[in-house]
Amino acid sequence: MPNLNPYLSFRTEAREAMEFYRSVLGGELDISVFGEFPGMVQSPEQQDLVMHAQLTTPDGLVLMASDTPDGMTYEKPQGISVSLSGNTQEVTQRVWDRLSEGATITMPLDVPPWGGTFGMLVDRFGIVWMLHGDPE
Repeated sequence: MPNLNPYLSFRTEAREAMEFYRSVLGGELDISVFGEFPGMVQSPEQQDLVMHAQLTTPDGLVLMASDTPDGMTYEKPQGISVSLSGNTQEVTQRVWDRLSEGATITMPLDVPPWGGTFGMLVDRFGIVWMLHGDPE
């Protein structure tokens, strides 16, 4: 069965962001850097930028990311959100508490008309998150 996974683009913060997301969500984080592939970047200062990172959580969620070295076009993410749903309200609250560190809250975590808990934020890396905890 095919997979549909968020793939986040950063200028140079992919490693820091993915390590933060691992601390929030748990799981295994695999990181490859541009320096592992000769000729991918011209600047020695950019050899340690993330070419590909993949976080796989114990629940099977997959989040991927990369940096954008000089010479490649970079635009900040816009018009898209990472949605995390299907958790208990307790798990959603725990993830919310961690993701909201340094974030801009756009909709506080609260009870929406459809039940459970729901909130939206822009994390400290500029990624928009929507979190929903199932009604209990």
